[in-house]
Amino acid sequence: TEKTFKPVISKDYETVFNYVDTNSSRASIDSINSKFEHQKIAIIGLGGTGSYILDLVAKTPVKEIHLFDGDDFDQHNAFRAPGAASLGDLEKHMKKTDYLASIYSNMHKNVIPHGFYMDDTNIDRLGEMNFVFLCIDKNSVRKIIVDYLLNAEIPFIDVGLGVIEVDGKLSGLVRTTTVTEGISSQALSSIPMVDSDIDDAYSSNIQIADLNALNACFA
Repeated sequence: TEKTFKPVISKDYETVFNYVDTNSSRASIDSINSKFEHQKIAIIGLGGTGSYILDLVAKTPVKEIHLFDGDDFDQHNAFRAPGAASLGDLEKHMKKTDYLASIYSNMHKNVIPHGFYMDDTNIDRLGEMNFVFLCIDKNSVRKIIVDYLLNAEIPFIDVGLGVIEVDGKLSGLVRTTTVTEGISSQALSSIPMVDSDIDDAYSSNIQIADLNALNACFA
């Protein structure tokens, strides 16, 4: 029972969590939650939006969560990611994947970091995934990944975020594209897959945490 409000750790059944999901049991939605079991999920890009997606996915009973990103977790990242990084965390100069895995492994047993960028030499690492969240800003790499996932018939969600500053105000958009079997060419056309030097919203590099979180919730 959860009524003692002490942490509940069950040894009676296999679980991907380090402690029992009493939130689902109290609401009697375990059978619905179980639909996520056995799923291997990849999150490619652990910047603002990708880190918030991890925050949400880590609370589901998916079998594994694979994190792909070659960037370090730097000071500016702390201001557009969930939680509150300490000064000590920043001084470690950890990979984003290692930093986030160290946090969310407190809850989910199978958060697996891959501290490298995806390209055509390692794209086959996605072959065993059941679903992919694509959260990157380099369009040529996005094309490599999208083409692979389409060919492998792996469903995915691709996200984009663009914010620009105009006259002391911010204006922008978030884009969330879901790609499943039978997706239309019109939907695919919303995914940018060519690098551009044009100074548009996507290349401004302005990100704010509330829009990152909003896009993650849509995804």
